[in-house]
Amino acid sequence: MSEPKPRTRIQEKNRARVLEAALEVFSKHGFRGATLDEIAQEAGLSKPNLLYYFASKDEIHVTLLEGLVDTWLDPLRELNEDGDPQQELRAYVRRKLQMSRDFPRESRLFAQEIVQGAPRMKDGLATDLKALVDEKAVVLRRWTAAGKLADIDPHHLIFSIWSLTQHYADFDVQVRAVLGEGRDPIAEAEVFLDTLFTRLLAP
Repeated sequence: MSEPKPRTRIQEKNRARVLEAALEVFSKHGFRGATLDEIAQEAGLSKPNLLYYFASKDEIHVTLLEGLVDTWLDPLRELNEDGDPQQELRAYVRRKLQMSRDFPRESRLFAQEIVQGAPRMKDGLATDLKALVDEKAVVLRRWTAAGKLADIDPHHLIFSIWSLTQHYADFDVQVRAVLGEGRDPIAEAEVFLDTLFTRLLAP
């Protein structure tokens, strides 16, 4: 069987345009509410041209999610077993907050998929995500056993970090409505969460 031909620069550029447009549309309307016509319009392409690069709305969505899961795992991968436990975990919190600042659409896309039961990424959650979280949970237990970290369930600690950081992307409108104009939710959250986890994690 012959290898597929490599994509040209224009093909790669147009695929990227479609994915960027789809991210905007999906993050606003969800998978069910989005249409190929809307994605094509956002990308500045005709619908037939869009379908040259992706066969369906589902294929576009899956492509986005596959890239997103890998990106989402990167901050946890950086947790270094040889580092200071409290510093490593507080740095992880800061990295997750930065992702909420820099990738709010991606966060909302991920949240929408999870709320719907993860029909397009359930396998990835049960394999790549679970394996990484379990691996880091072992590290956290070692730190606790060594007296370097409070005795806290490692899985629920990681869940709490996800909840307390991704909230600022997924509920941005609510957060800004409550805080009012002229305040930086992410900057304030970084100070608050650093204080919170410093106290929580102390052995």
